[in-house]
Amino acid sequence: MYPRLVTGQPSFDFHGTLASSGPLGREQALGALDHAAELMGASQFLDAARLYQRVIGFDDPAVTSAALLGFGQAMHRLGQEDQAVGAWQEVTQLPLTPASYPAWRELAGARVRRADLAGALDAYRQADRLAPPQDKAEIASRLGWLSRELGDSKAAGRYFSRARGGSAAVMTLAIIGVTTIVSLVADIGGADGGKLLAALELDKAAVAAGQLYRLLTVALVHLPLDVNPLHLAFNMYAIWIFGPLVERLYGRWRMLAVYVVCALGGSLLSFAPGPQIVQNVVVNQLAVGASGAIFGLFGLLVGALAVQRPNLGPNTRGLFVNLVGLIALNLYLGATSPDIDNLAHVGGLLTGLWFGLLFMPTGVPVRNSLWLRPGPEPGTAVPLLGRGGMLAVQAIGLLGLAVAFGALWALGYQHWSPLAGLG
Repeated sequence: MYPRLVTGQPSFDFHGTLASSGPLGREQALGALDHAAELMGASQFLDAARLYQRVIGFDDPAVTSAALLGFGQAMHRLGQEDQAVGAWQEVTQLPLTPASYPAWRELAGARVRRADLAGALDAYRQADRLAPPQDKAEIASRLGWLSRELGDSKAAGRYFSRARGGSAAVMTLAIIGVTTIVSLVADIGGADGGKLLAALELDKAAVAAGQLYRLLTVALVHLPLDVNPLHLAFNMYAIWIFGPLVERLYGRWRMLAVYVVCALGGSLLSFAPGPQIVQNVVVNQLAVGASGAIFGLFGLLVGALAVQRPNLGPNTRGLFVNLVGLIALNLYLGATSPDIDNLAHVGGLLTGLWFGLLFMPTGVPVRNSLWLRPGPEPGTAVPLLGRGGMLAVQAIGLLGLAVAFGALWALGYQHWSPLAGLG
């Protein structure tokens, strides 16, 4: 943020303050800082810089530090990077003030832009010492990225662990554990296991009859091992590989929310077309597996990598290409195999892609996003539409997704309800 020290003054004499000579009074200096911050918010960077410069040298280090910080930000926005860096360095040499932390962050961002990664790492370490608790995870993520770029993978792992809250990919492990246990119990649990499978699988006629929970519980059960021993293993392996990355980008609870909603999206697209009858037998009434939810994670990553461009280091492009190739291969296999519910894959994929387009990752720095513009701090960004505008876009996007889900449900109900004895 731009430095503000609110004084409650109703107005400020901009020209009079600049034309005055000699030391400023305290109220005048504080008013100048507040007015300069307003000018920065209005993109009047040159006037803001002149006002900040007038305050520099005030005998209170907190006021001078705020003026230097703001002056550096204005110079950065005017393209005068050397003057900006000089101002921020002066802040770090003054006694500790509220401007010290943002000044170290400014310096770190400037050093990244100059490809001085070692210097940026040192600056972020200084910022980390002063960071408020709510910023610790973001700083740790940036330290992890810089450490990895500098070849210190061990330190990078520690920092990324801190960015995730100091723990492993807990939600990934939880999803794998719960799904594996339920699937194996349903498979090898004898008669009770068979009842569990029958209760949880996606029976589309039962869904039309009101058992809506099946749209989600289908992700908990898989084909029996004697039918396809690799179905469960492949799905859990996919979560094991890509789940930690999603968790790192969005956090464990957002990952779980996306996983669940994508499972719903996959089930609904599978449900919508209605029965396929071959020789008087419905061949697509039952389905099992977490593939729709997993393809949702794939879609989320593709959307995030393509639109949000999270900074994952030099391998980001390779990850994107490999992920697109993996999706294309699996969709091709699904299209050529009558035993694979490819519509569930597509439904989950599109749902996850929608989330990836709407929501920016929170666990790593984001660069060049279509939704962002340069922020007040170098190396940072803010929503292009403003916070309120971005929230409105996301709300509209979620409403649109809900409408699409409702339409799919209506189509499926129309087709499947006769088999449920409701037609």
